[in-house]
Parts: sequence; C-alpha cells; structure tokens
Amino acid sequence: MKTHQLPLERIDSHRWRIPRHGGMKVDGLVFASDAMMQTIRGDQSLQQVVNVAHLPGIVGHSIAMPDIHWGYGFPIGGVAAFDARDGVISPGGIGYDINCGVRLLGSGLSRHDVQGRMREVAESLFRNIPSGVGARQQTVRLSHADLQGVLKRGAGWAVSQGYGAPRDLEHTEESGCLAGAEPQYVSQRALERGRPQLGSIGSGNHFVEVDYVAEIYDEQVAGALGLFKDQLAITIHTGSRGLGYQVCDDSIKTMQRAAQQYGIAIPDRQLCCAPLNSPPAREYIGAMYSAANFAFANRQLITHTVRETFAEVLQRSARDLRIEVIYDVCHNIGKFETHTVEGQARRLCVHRKGATRALAPGHPQLPAVYRDLGQPVLIPGDMGRYSYVLIGTRQGGEETFASSCHGAGRLMSRTQAKKSARGRPIVQELEAQGIYVRSAGRATLMEEIPEAYKDVRDVVDVVHGAGISRKVVQLRPLGVIKG
Repeated sequence: MKTHQLPLERIDSHRWRIPRHGGMKVDGLVFASDAMMQTIRGDQSLQQVVNVAHLPGIVGHSIAMPDIHWGYGFPIGGVAAFDARDGVISPGGIGYDINCGVRLLGSGLSRHDVQGRMREVAESLFRNIPSGVGARQQTVRLSHADLQGVLKRGAGWAVSQGYGAPRDLEHTEESGCLAGAEPQYVSQRALERGRPQLGSIGSGNHFVEVDYVAEIYDEQVAGALGLFKDQLAITIHTGSRGLGYQVCDDSIKTMQRAAQQYGIAIPDRQLCCAPLNSPPAREYIGAMYSAANFAFANRQLITHTVRETFAEVLQRSARDLRIEVIYDVCHNIGKFETHTVEGQARRLCVHRKGATRALAPGHPQLPAVYRDLGQPVLIPGDMGRYSYVLIGTRQGGEETFASSCHGAGRLMSRTQAKKSARGRPIVQELEAQGIYVRSAGRATLMEEIPEAYKDVRDVVDVVHGAGISRKVVQLRPLGVIKG
C-alpha cells in the first residue's frame, strides 16, 4: 500500500492514528503537526510504522515521533514495545549505530568567558578529538583485556582508568553500563573495528558542540539541572562507531535465518527478528549491550578530552571550570523495562530507534538527584540553529513507554543536501552567524547543512504540546566539531 493511501485519522493537533488493518496487531500512533504530516507522507516511514505493527508480541501502539523519517526496517523516530515472554527483538528496531546518544556537559562558565576565544577553542577541540570516517583514537590504546572491560563495564571502565569521576556515572542513563553485556557474542571483525576508535566522534551527524543557554522556559527545573542563562555548555553526540555497526550487520544475517526458523511472518525482510527467549535473541542482546557500553565509554573519554582542552585553552584548572555531566541519554537501543499496559504492569522490551527515553518523575531508575524532576531529555538540532533540553512527564510514561523524540529529523537525503550545498561557502556562512565550525572534510558539512533538517523547534513544540516531554531550556551553538 502506498503511503498516501494509508488510512490516517487526526486525533488532535499533535497526534495521528493509523487504524489497525490487515495483519496489524496494534494501531499506529504518530506525533506530528499538520505541516509535518505533509512532509512525512512523502516517504515510506508511515508504511514502516504499519509494518512494525505486524510483529509478534507488540503491545500498545507502533509509535512514531515527530522527527520520523525512513530508516532500515523501523522508521527513525520509531518506538515499539514487545512483551518479554511472547515478543521479539529486531535489530532494525535498534539500528546500526547502537547507543548513538547525546551527553550534555554544563560548566561554571558564561559564554562571555570565551568571547574572542571561540576560534581557538574550536581549533583545539578539533585537534584533540579524532573525527571523520575511520577516525582512530589518540586518548587510549586498548589491549584485549581493556576492550573486554569496556564492553562489560561501559563508562565505568573509563572512570576506573582516570577518565572522569563517579559523579559522571550518576548522571548517565543506566549509570553508563547496561547489565547483560556478553562480549563473547561480539565478532572478531567488530572488535577489530572498535579497538582503535574509542574516544572519537566519527562522521555524519556526530559532533561535539559548544553551546550557550539562550532561553529558559522552566526556571525551577533548569536550576535543578544546574543550567543558567548564558551558561557555556558542551554537547557530545556519538555512538558505538564501527563496533556497533558491525554488531548490527552481523546480527541481520542471523536474524533473517531466525525469522524463517521460528516461522515469523514479516511484511519486510528488514524487520527480521527472533523470539526474545530464543538463543539468537539472547546472543544479539549480549552483543548489542556490549556495543552500547562501548558507546557509553566513548562519550566518557570524549568528556575527559573536552575538560582537558578547555583547561589548556583557558589556562584554568578543570576544577575551576566545573565542566560536569548534566545527563547522557541513549538513542538506538532495546531495553527491558516495566510499563503499565491496560492497567497491568508488564515487562517489555522497548525498542527506541532514533528516540529518547523520557522517564517520568518518581521513576525508580532515575538517579536520586533527578527523581523528583523526571529524566532530562536532550534534543540536538542542526549546527546552525538550536538544541533543547526537555524533561520527562507522566503523560509520556503512560502513552509512549516513557519515550520522546531524539533530534530534528532529516528533510533531505545526504545526496540531496550535497547538491543543495554545492559551491556554497558553508563555513563562512556559519561564521557570519558567530558559529565556528571545523570538520574533517567538506563533504560532511555539505551533508549536514541546516536546511537538510527539520527545524527542531517545530519537533520539540509537538512533543511539548502533546505533553510527552516538557521544554526546559534552548541552547544555541558557538562552535561545532564535525567528522
């Protein structure tokens, strides 16, 4: 069925329903404005929402966030929860960049403290943090035992080696480590790809960005998070690099065989999956959690380099700079959680692909410092506009399995963006706005031009208006390091 022929019902100004039909086991639920829906209809992402609703054991709805766009199997911006006993796990619902995520660092600095120094800051960050396709680490060289420690312990391994402090872990989703990682299920090829890449950002839409707090929408929550007007903040967006990609690639082949073995009918072979209680699923989860822990450790090492770089440029001690982790969130992940479905608490495997966990106030998995607030939700935009910090809500906990959007969402393919940017002085355009950009190559900048993305303000307004997350602050960029 073509996307424009799908049955689609407008629920309210922020929600749309795709009624259950054909082999769908649940309805589709899409968060979008009227204007966004016109764009969303232009690709196959809504059909992917329908396809996901066919999978065994799915509960609630097949959900799409307003940054939805076409992806492998699941749409990017897709959320689906599967019963832990009767459901499945699908690598297409987690993605190739396992635990691609965002870490926000606050500081004791004002943007005025770097006035006239941002070019130097950007140059130093670019020099100190490896970036680009195949970028190889400079921070630490991993022995086999070290790499096993990374895969089992995540950010905790990095802190134990002196790359940060225990407080960093307290402000990281799952304390920076997913229990249940089984490195023995990670292929040798994945290990080889990951070993030289710890502490690097890679390419594409990954970045390290120096921002300032431009707008505050909720003074009380912002204060509790340690954010204040004009504060200098640093955003780190990267994941598990080549290791995670290889884990996904390896698992696709296994899951295609598993779907046939267990007689699972799927409308798209990219939705290959296995029952959660089967050996193929357990092996994939063990490898996927290992890759997720690599990503946590990766962002932890980059945090260490950011702290050292600011101390070097500003000639101030790290303690004086007070560069602290506000929070660190996963995007592409599948996790076992307990949620209420039709009045009953059920253990579920929640797939979030290009979506962010957004726990409600009082949730026991939140660190004590944020338990009364809800989970910080970090939503980066494009390199020329703004990003947002939101907070989880009870509405989101009830309606979306505590999930929110994860970014702006692409409007143009990378090929289209390159065509649009051909001949343009992108670096100079951004410098004219007071944003200093460094990149390993011009191709990445062309692919990542601001207009290649939806305006993240529109995306955030939908999740805020729908009540599934609430706006706290807006951040604006001063300097961007790209792959």
